[in-house]
Amino acid sequence: MNRFKILWMALLLFSASAIHAQTTTLLGIVADSLTREGEPYATIRVFKQSEQTKPVAMALTDAEGNMSIGVPNRGDFVVVISSVGKENISKPVTMRGESSLSLGTILMADSKQMLQEVEIVGRKPLVKMETDKMSYNVENDADAKSSTVLDMLRKVPMVTVDGQDNISVNGSSSFQVYVDGKPNMMISQNPSMAFKNMPASMVKNIEVITGPGARYDAEGATGILNIVTHRQQSGSQNMDGINGNIMLMGSNKMAGASASVSGQKGKLSFSANAVYNDKWSDGTLVSVDRQQFSPEGTSSVRYFQDGRYENPFAMASTALGYEIDSVSSVNASASFMQWKNINKGNPSTTIGNPDGSSYTYNNRMRQESTGTSWSAGLDYRRYFDAERSRSLTLAYYFSYNPQDEDNKTLFDELYHFPLDLRSRHSINRNIDTDHTFMADYTTPLGKGQKLDFGAKVIARRSKADATYYLDNGEGLALQPDLGLNYHFDNTIAAAYAEYGLTLPAWSMKTGLRYEHTWQKAEYKAGSGEDFKKNYGNLIPSATLTYNFAPTTNIGLNYNMRISRPAISFLNPYVDRSSPVRIAYGNTELEVEKTHNAGLVFNHYANRLMLNATLNFSTCNNGIENYNFYADGMLNNTYGNIVKRQTTSLNIFANWNITRSTRLMMNESLSYLHAESKALDMQNFGWNLSSMLSVQQQLPWNMSLSLMLINRTKNYSLQGWTSGFNMIHGSINKKLLGDKLNIGIMAISGLGHGGNFNFDTYSHGKDFTDLQNITVPVKFAMLTVSYSFGNTKVKQPQQTNKPDNDFKEKENQNIIPGIGMGQ
Repeated sequence: MNRFKILWMALLLFSASAIHAQTTTLLGIVADSLTREGEPYATIRVFKQSEQTKPVAMALTDAEGNMSIGVPNRGDFVVVISSVGKENISKPVTMRGESSLSLGTILMADSKQMLQEVEIVGRKPLVKMETDKMSYNVENDADAKSSTVLDMLRKVPMVTVDGQDNISVNGSSSFQVYVDGKPNMMISQNPSMAFKNMPASMVKNIEVITGPGARYDAEGATGILNIVTHRQQSGSQNMDGINGNIMLMGSNKMAGASASVSGQKGKLSFSANAVYNDKWSDGTLVSVDRQQFSPEGTSSVRYFQDGRYENPFAMASTALGYEIDSVSSVNASASFMQWKNINKGNPSTTIGNPDGSSYTYNNRMRQESTGTSWSAGLDYRRYFDAERSRSLTLAYYFSYNPQDEDNKTLFDELYHFPLDLRSRHSINRNIDTDHTFMADYTTPLGKGQKLDFGAKVIARRSKADATYYLDNGEGLALQPDLGLNYHFDNTIAAAYAEYGLTLPAWSMKTGLRYEHTWQKAEYKAGSGEDFKKNYGNLIPSATLTYNFAPTTNIGLNYNMRISRPAISFLNPYVDRSSPVRIAYGNTELEVEKTHNAGLVFNHYANRLMLNATLNFSTCNNGIENYNFYADGMLNNTYGNIVKRQTTSLNIFANWNITRSTRLMMNESLSYLHAESKALDMQNFGWNLSSMLSVQQQLPWNMSLSLMLINRTKNYSLQGWTSGFNMIHGSINKKLLGDKLNIGIMAISGLGHGGNFNFDTYSHGKDFTDLQNITVPVKFAMLTVSYSFGNTKVKQPQQTNKPDNDFKEKENQNIIPGIGMGQ
């Protein structure tokens, strides 16, 4: 009996090996014919050439458009590739016993005629998922026509936006912003301001790079947010024409307009965007209840303001690309952004003394922050082989970013209280100037292997110039001893190497980056000592992925990230605009180092897309903004004082319930533990951020969207900020052959009369501070946009019907869960 079992197992193994030996693995890349980007989850079917009714094999491409499918290794076959909204590709293939056969890069063209004549009942996926990166397809989201980029970010996996529009990536506000794959200092300095003014219609994709490899700058504790705009790439000659969009927006709280155009003429590609918005808000209520404990007793500060906020914003950008020849191209870009935040009101402050006495004073207040940014770039790329797998990129980028703080506190009467209640005026100007030079080289090392290496130099000069005025009885007089003129230079040199290996089921990427920083500070005026220092950082990264199937994978990733303190953190200028509080930077701040590790699971089926990410990050020298009392005055500054550990679970799901109904969920549950030996404090707690969205296609070319958002209490070292609930809805109507879109978008808080109500609590050994802010967020906005264009594809391919992801399969022998649909 045992011999029979052994013989039977041997026969099974022999049969399995024989079957494996009779199989050829077809490899290749399926890409968009215009952008050359990989086509995710395209359907691959292989038919016998003599019988094309039933496929002998079927699979889907992965998130990057890579295909790998096993087929019989001898005979004549036809490979049919299809994807929603694309024209089908049929490619004859002859097998002669090879173990693997590469079909190279297969380009798919948009099916313009089909989109006009055939009802597309399948939906292209909104999210491309990888173990170290996710991409949200903004242009395929119906809400993009009437929303801002900030609204879209609420849906993006691994991204959360709180009720005050602060953005977090993977649970942290320390991240870098790229635009079209290039670092953008202009937006990185104030991403919330830029994104809530930028129409989503200007953006094609939003990429969240949670596992940046060695080729990316090490800056940013948790990753990179890459905004991909509608920009034609040089080097694609199968397109000719212009596309554009004009949008007008108006509501009870804002008015604005935007315009964008992109296109290609022969070897020249171009794009341009412009935005102007003016926002305002009345009735923002701020109250502060602060108590200080001392041996003499408890003193208090109570503050109240009913203020008005104004926020004009303008942004413009342009880009040109030129294909020099078939293997080389050059691109140039320039951008401009200007914003202003104006906060004005008439606050009232009551001071309570330990003996029970108190006094009240009133003043007029105006705080104005202005930011202006200019940036430009030039890059050159050359390919050294027909497959475009070996390339060299040279680039130069420039940015100039002045920011001004202009604060006035005016007292209309002369007070005789212990505090110095004279009118005051402070002006603080910070300027950052960056020059960046970089070179990157990519080359294959063999089958499934790739090596990237390169170098980069950043020369950054920061200047701070602050002046302070006090009322001397005759007017506001300059106080030279309280001013500051400060120069801070950063020179950063970096080099990296990254190796990638791709096997049928496994893939890995590992890299090492070294960055050396030279710093120099000079005080032209004011108190402070000049200093010089330099330091180096070795930054490792690694990603390992296992593919259970073309649509299911699991991955591990690790990276180290750093955060260098900006000049606003370092600037020692003391802001005395408030009589009861001072704020200043810390010139002794060191670079913050964060270690991140993650476990990622991705699954895609014809109706359901699922991502789950478990992440752990730890930092032993975190930069924290903290408060303390000294000489009866609340001090606010920064320090490397916190040890921070964060564990988070992020779940994103996209379920196409029917051909016209889509349900999305973006959930994040995190736990923070923070402690500081310097302050002898610790704090910990859970935070839940939840987004649930439903989109419904309606008759008459209309669409409806509803989004519910909830966020619970968020913890920091010295306290917490309360959560919020909100509802976001939009309805859109397309006219004139989908060229004209009219949309209405509305936002409201849930509870508090439709307003947001935030409590922020902080405490120290000798004080407590509770701040309450009521923000009137309820508003409705009307958008009208018109799209135009005459783009033509020069080499149209054979027209076939599109896939129907929701049509039931007639042949149940095809891979379960993957629709075929003809």
